Amino acid sequence: MDKNTITGFILIAAVIIGFTLLSRPSAEDIERQKQQRIKDSIEYAQTLQRERENIIDTIAGKKENKADDFFAAPVQESDSTLSTIDSLQQANRQPEQFITLENSKVKAVFSTKGGKMVSVQLKEYMSYNKEDKKNTDSLYIFNNDADFALLLTNKQQKVLSTSDLIFTPVQTEDDNSLIMRYSYSGTQHIDFVYKLADDDYMMKYDINLVGLQPMLARDRSDIFELSWSQRMRRQEKSVKNEQRYSHLCYKYVGGDVKEMSADKSEQVEVKEPAKWIAFKNQFFAPILIADDKIETALLDSRVLQTDESSEYLKSFEATIYAPAKIGATDETLNAGFTYYLGPMSFSLLKKYDSHIDDANKQLDLDKLVPLGWTLFRWINQYFVIPIFNFLRGTGLSMGIVILLLTIIVKLIISPLTYKSFMSSAKMRVLRPQVEELNAKYPKQEQAMEKQQATMALYSKAGVNPMSGCIPLLLQMPILIALFSFFPNAIELRQQSFLWASDLSTYDAIIEWKNHIPLIGTHISLFCILMTATNIIYTKFNMEMTNTGQQQMPGMKWMMYLMPLIFLFMLNDYPSGLTYYYFLSLLITILLTMAFRFMIDEKKVLAKLEANKAKPKKKSGFMARLAEAQKIQQQQLNERNKSNSTKRKR
Repeated sequence: MDKNTITGFILIAAVIIGFTLLSRPSAEDIERQKQQRIKDSIEYAQTLQRERENIIDTIAGKKENKADDFFAAPVQESDSTLSTIDSLQQANRQPEQFITLENSKVKAVFSTKGGKMVSVQLKEYMSYNKEDKKNTDSLYIFNNDADFALLLTNKQQKVLSTSDLIFTPVQTEDDNSLIMRYSYSGTQHIDFVYKLADDDYMMKYDINLVGLQPMLARDRSDIFELSWSQRMRRQEKSVKNEQRYSHLCYKYVGGDVKEMSADKSEQVEVKEPAKWIAFKNQFFAPILIADDKIETALLDSRVLQTDESSEYLKSFEATIYAPAKIGATDETLNAGFTYYLGPMSFSLLKKYDSHIDDANKQLDLDKLVPLGWTLFRWINQYFVIPIFNFLRGTGLSMGIVILLLTIIVKLIISPLTYKSFMSSAKMRVLRPQVEELNAKYPKQEQAMEKQQATMALYSKAGVNPMSGCIPLLLQMPILIALFSFFPNAIELRQQSFLWASDLSTYDAIIEWKNHIPLIGTHISLFCILMTATNIIYTKFNMEMTNTGQQQMPGMKWMMYLMPLIFLFMLNDYPSGLTYYYFLSLLITILLTMAFRFMIDEKKVLAKLEANKAKPKKKSGFMARLAEAQKIQQQQLNERNKSNSTKRKR
């Protein structure tokens, strides 16, 4: 195998191995996560215990009513006040009711307890374990595992959470809207207004406080404090892969999208105004978007202890401070938001900015889909995704779409592949002459002279040994871009092909219970096929690119080891990705065989021999290389001469 191919393989391996090592948590992080998981488990158990005690106290009548305490504090207990408190107590004893809003895509259920959403179901998507008879096949973004509350502080610094209140549904003219109202009196109330868009994943959410401003603390009368928390449900088959792409994310107003750590617990204080906050899984997310801005926020992301049977992956919490605007009257306060409750589809999320001309006002929801760093994201956004969407629009199965995408990509980069092959072919036809030089300089101390003679041969023939490496480097951005595209393409989710029931996750051919280091609890068939094809390609390529130059000891076995490294690295990745790599390697072998058939090596050699007769001016690189070799040879000769003199003495 020539140096170009070796260099290319080493660079590819270095990028992937380096990426893996950099993203792998350290021993300290692992221990810290372990301790955090223990702490989380203890806190969770304590929370459950407190909830049990609260329920018991409430039933026994021991626990004070927080609403009574909050509203009664600023006024004298007149008969009218006592009457109002009695009505509040009676309202809080009302049974919990549930109201549903739905369209063709979303079904949202609201509870009168807290006036909040308690579950969101996506009608067009199913659970990852849809074949489990115990499962209802419904995919819920959340289902009684999220909480959202408005926190109010009165002038005596007593805090009221709307989670403790029983709201009353108010009838509206629109069937797809709902007002949840908590009334303190006939002219004082809290309204949560929800309006679900038709045939969309967007839901408008407005907060209106009427007549309550005089009760609020002066420093809290112009800002709303919101508490939002959610335990992130497991939505996909691969726990490890979904953990990798689940983040708590936020976007600055007119600025960048930021994401918190995926592999360790983290707390962040967002000090600058933000536009939205997202609790993101791999393929789905609830996103709270402010009409104006979120002034500040405290964010908490916790990684939960998981295994293959885990129901939850992470726990996200956000304490949000949003400006409250004065309404039609001085005693009315309101703030507007929009929920996005749907899939992480790049094309869909991109459409929400299609009508916004000002780049600083765009939502940038599409940046929640991780498509790689800037260069790789551009390749995916402007090259891969348009081709993928076009092919998907034909109605073909997703396996055929990936096949056609692979063929198109390989055809586009085939000129680079051809140039790399031609470089190898030129060096290969010069192999007999290189072997003659090897015989002429057989000794180890003649290695430098042999190298100089070989480079002189290439220079006279007009062959640049580095010209085959550059095409390989130019292909790498596409290779890395696709490495980011396939794991985040929701279009592959639950799309079957051949034996793979879901191209967005691994296609296990063998599974076992106990975790084995490096390989996990399964072996993926497409990953095995990719590895086998890679080994065949390596052997084939080593034979095709043998230029007669001596290789470093162990390099041959290292080249065969690389496919096995990829097996361990990609075994848990989506079968769509390993299927693509399998096809790509197979097509590369076919292209190489076609180039070999098309190119007449005798004509190539004749052209190189003709080049030797032409006067050659060394390129800047070749001239510097020759000069460096000359200096190195002089130093080596002087060292050998000095050593010889010492031995004679």
